[in-house]
Amino acid sequence: MNIVVLAGGLSTERDVSFQSGAMVANALRKRGHKALLLDVFMGWQDAETDVGDIFERAEETFVTVGAMSGEVPDIAAVRAARKDSSDCFFGPNVIAICRRADLVFLALHGEDGENGKIQAAFDLYGIRYTGNGYLGCALAMDKGLSKEFFRSRGIPTPDGFVLRRGQEIREPERFPCVVKPACGGSSIGVSIVHDSGAYQKALAEAFALEEYVVVEDFIEGREFSVGVMDGEALPVIEIAPVEGFYDYRNKYAAGRAVETCPADLAPDLAETMQGYAKEAAKALGLSAYSRMDFLLKEDGAMFCLEANTLPGMTPTSLLPQEAAAVGMSFEDLCEKIVALAADTKK
Repeated sequence: MNIVVLAGGLSTERDVSFQSGAMVANALRKRGHKALLLDVFMGWQDAETDVGDIFERAEETFVTVGAMSGEVPDIAAVRAARKDSSDCFFGPNVIAICRRADLVFLALHGEDGENGKIQAAFDLYGIRYTGNGYLGCALAMDKGLSKEFFRSRGIPTPDGFVLRRGQEIREPERFPCVVKPACGGSSIGVSIVHDSGAYQKALAEAFALEEYVVVEDFIEGREFSVGVMDGEALPVIEIAPVEGFYDYRNKYAAGRAVETCPADLAPDLAETMQGYAKEAAKALGLSAYSRMDFLLKEDGAMFCLEANTLPGMTPTSLLPQEAAAVGMSFEDLCEKIVALAADTKK
């Protein structure tokens, strides 16, 4: 198949996306596909405009993917580097190339990759893509809204509230609490705060990234994640950061977290968590693949934190590790995601 692996963009998870995209493109090429790694924002900026034979040159990628720095990318600098100086999310020739593809593998992460907008645009253009449809992505991306859907299905989730930039600040009922952007990812802008002064600072940092912020109870416990593919739950994986919580640096820097899959959990707890993960996917309309994050207290109480509609596909990502635990190689996983997209009508 001729496949565009779409990565990059303008999210704070831009660098993570390139790591995912490079691995996916390489895996698909090993399986015989003509996979072109394309930056959705920079596009194909060559002077030529004819993209008729672009897939014959698929491995002549112009995206240079280096090692993760552990720092959030400078999005203003990315905008300034685009040759045509356009603020259009789709770079030069992106739509034309995607329309020529048999399929677009979405390796985007963060706001404009996972919030449903690009999925809706592709629906209108008649472009087939991997992952979930626009509505499920939009619901899952909004953490405040998705928590309401969790509660409606009896899925436990931490208590909290949503604030909008500019409105009167509401204090939490208790400390510590967690402050996070409502639609962010990779734990960027997330703070665990223990007093009112730290709370005000955390709100300022989160509001600098987004208009809406979620404030919720801090849950002391072990961290887990469960992938769901085609309605079936993958094995539970436990994440234990060497230091601090599972923030951006601990997620993507090698050696900063210990991940165990299958997790060392009593069978009944693992089954309950997997059941909640499947129910969360149903509640949000996520029929392709997704990943749910959980916290488990010492007394056995568990809480679903959020849903991820385009889970990472980097060397340290959780979904590939869960798939490997059931004998599915990274290449197999990519092929499965492609097959789901080819067989599913969004």
